[in-house]
Amino acid sequence: MTRLFCLAAIAATLIGHSITTQAAGVEFAIGQTGESTMTYRLGLQFDWGKSWWESDVGRLTGYWSGAYTYWKGDKTAGDNSLSFSPVLVYEFSSEDVKPYIELGVGVAVFSGTEIENNDLGSAFQFEDRVGVGLRFAGGHEFGIRATHYSNAGITSDNDGIESYALHYSLPL
Repeated sequence: MTRLFCLAAIAATLIGHSITTQAAGVEFAIGQTGESTMTYRLGLQFDWGKSWWESDVGRLTGYWSGAYTYWKGDKTAGDNSLSFSPVLVYEFSSEDVKPYIELGVGVAVFSGTEIENNDLGSAFQFEDRVGVGLRFAGGHEFGIRATHYSNAGITSDNDGIESYALHYSLPL
């Protein structure tokens, strides 16, 4: 599994240049689990370029998120995950600073099946997220996010794990 994960990371790196020219933003996040495992996330965001229910209050929009996360804890030095999610964003109307809330459900692949005392049961996981933040003029974002990983009962072992993170997105 580790070799497959490394090959996927190398392939992503090789095609990364062409992808980043189409990406709307780069995301950096640092977080922590309930077991004090640190998470370091680097991702790309691809804006859907559409919005719905525009009003004086705000609008609904979204983006695709692809990310790499490094998990570092007392027992989990060097665990990795790759994730991909569609994310819905409700952005409130404002002049320069726009508050937003986001929700997303996607998939993730982990390099192993255990993180600290959590038995994930399989390398394949679903990624659920909820977050709030501020989007500034020019597209910069700061926010907080809770992300839950679970295999949804695909295997009998399904401890799942949550990460709570601060994130910053830089527009490209």
